[in-house]
Order: sequence, then structure tokens, then C-alpha cells
Amino acid sequence: MTDIEPDETVDARGAACPGPLMDLIGTIRDVESGDVVRLLSDAEQSLTDVPEWAEEAGNELLAVEELDDHNAFYVEKS
Repeated sequence: MTDIEPDETVDARGAACPGPLMDLIGTIRDVESGDVVRLLSDAEQSLTDVPEWAEEAGNELLAVEELDDHNAFYVEKS
């Protein structure tokens, strides 16, 4: 478990790719620089899509938690 406190949480569990990533991008656009957004996703593709997008977009992927039935991605907006 991480002790990162997110400013926003996007629950995209049950959404097919690229839905979780699109939901994350939409939320990141709306938050302030330095805010942390947590994405909850059970789509396997998110494990590659989110890190690749974060690097390309210049945001920082702080942590990925692999939980029982989903993953939690913590992304800090740069």
C-alpha cells in the first residue's frame, strides 16, 4: 500500500481500453499542476498505456499498486 494521498480519484474499473486512459487524461486536464490523480483500472492494457502516456505527456507516474482485482495508478500533473 502506498501512502500517497490523491487529490482526485478516477474509478474506471469495468471500462474497456482505452476508456481508463481517456478518463485519466480528462481529469488531469482539470487539476492544478502538482496535483495527484489516482486511476483505478482493471484493464490489463492500462499497465502499459498509463506509464507510456505519463512519460509522453510529461507527467510523473509516482506509483502503481497491483491490488486483488484492479490496479491503482498515481499520476502527478507537471
